[in-house]
Amino acid sequence: MLRYVAYAREAISRENRVSTTKPKINTAFGNYKQQEFIAFVLEKYIEDGAGELATSKMRSLIELKYHTIGDAVQEFGNTTAIRETFVGFQKYLYE
Repeated sequence: MLRYVAYAREAISRENRVSTTKPKINTAFGNYKQQEFIAFVLEKYIEDGAGELATSKMRSLIELKYHTIGDAVQEFGNTTAIRETFVGFQKYLYE
């Protein structure tokens, strides 16, 4: 609603937002492991809303997907790469 009021644009659903921005996200994050994690987070975003994109939710989403932070690090290489992926793809959702 705020987007409509602020920018005189029609609000779009989370599902539509994801489907239209996913090609850009996949281009920017070409690693399959990154894409798999991003797809997981986007599904949670569609289901539960923008709160799932908060950095405070990152740990719980990682544990839900990979069971432990250590398992996620094995997939990504380090925690910095995980954080950069989690935070980095989000800018494409709201361009």
